[in-house]
Amino acid sequence: MMAKVIVYSTQTCPYCTMAEDFLKEHKIEFRHVDVGADKEGLKEMMEKSGQTGVPVIDIDGKIIVGFNEAGIREALKL
Repeated sequence: MMAKVIVYSTQTCPYCTMAEDFLKEHKIEFRHVDVGADKEGLKEMMEKSGQTGVPVIDIDGKIIVGFNEAGIREALKL
């Protein structure tokens, strides 16, 4: 079963791009939420993580702040 993955990011964040590129390389489907344009998405991200910085990655409810490749691999069992 595929993990449910949400990436909260902004258009100007290089680490967000790195995180999304990593997921694409591993053929992991994810929902992209641009918190710079989506105020509800920003609120959702802050409620889940307590963070205002991006990226915040939600993998089946496990919250990873920043582009933490090891943490992403562990959460996705890659």
